[in-house]
Amino acid sequence: MAKNTGEGYRRGEVRNRSQFQTPSGDWAKRNTETGEIMDQKQGGDPFKGVRKEK
Repeated sequence: MAKNTGEGYRRGEVRNRSQFQTPSGDWAKRNTETGEIMDQKQGGDPFKGVRKEK
């Protein structure tokens, strides 16, 4: 698990997660092991510390 530093960024990566941008512009977080969509975030900013799918 990535550790919050309290300074606006995380140290390390969040494991077994990836994110992608939906056609509506929102960001969705996916569990890479099961393929389940875990969370969705409105707006243009992606989740911190989660790798992006290509």
